[in-house]
Amino acid sequence: MMYSAPAAWNELMKKLVTVTAEYSAEQVRAGADTIQIFDSWVGCLSVEDYRRYVLPHVTDLVKRLQKSGLTKTGVPVICFGTDSATLLPSMQETGAEVIGLDWRIPLDAGWQSLGLKGAVQGNLDPVLLFADWKELKSRAQDILRQAAGRPGHIFNLGHGILPETSVENVKALCDFIREHSAEFKTAVKSKQ
Repeated sequence: MMYSAPAAWNELMKKLVTVTAEYSAEQVRAGADTIQIFDSWVGCLSVEDYRRYVLPHVTDLVKRLQKSGLTKTGVPVICFGTDSATLLPSMQETGAEVIGLDWRIPLDAGWQSLGLKGAVQGNLDPVLLFADWKELKSRAQDILRQAAGRPGHIFNLGHGILPETSVENVKALCDFIREHSAEFKTAVKSKQ
């Protein structure tokens, strides 16, 4: 449709942006603290096609959700797409406060491609939640090391959790990240 009927594509995208903005604003009114634009297929596009067919619409959605639009929410907006390593600088142009990274790019490389500007979310491979604790902890530590204590890193999976995932591993990972965050905050305060 993007290639064969671009006018229809643009009309469809405009309608999706309007509905998504209104729905998201209702989510915020119901108590959501942030909105994530989640695109599992965007990585299928080339940079050129993303910039031509998707970027203008995602930018419009972000602006509507921020302070300037009719459906303004006033909450941070996260822009996330899977397999989007080549698209990250373009995704940053949407104006979203946070760019989500999947596991296919090292956290530090993804953040570097954004000029270390803004916040990033990510990026543990959700399949690692099936690993034993030693491996899972090691991989989480790698991501935290790549974040290097910079403000603006939100630890998260690099995509959604799988249905068969061990609840115990999820709990252990959350506890580990909370402990690490508390240790980091204490270290920063002691340096001040």
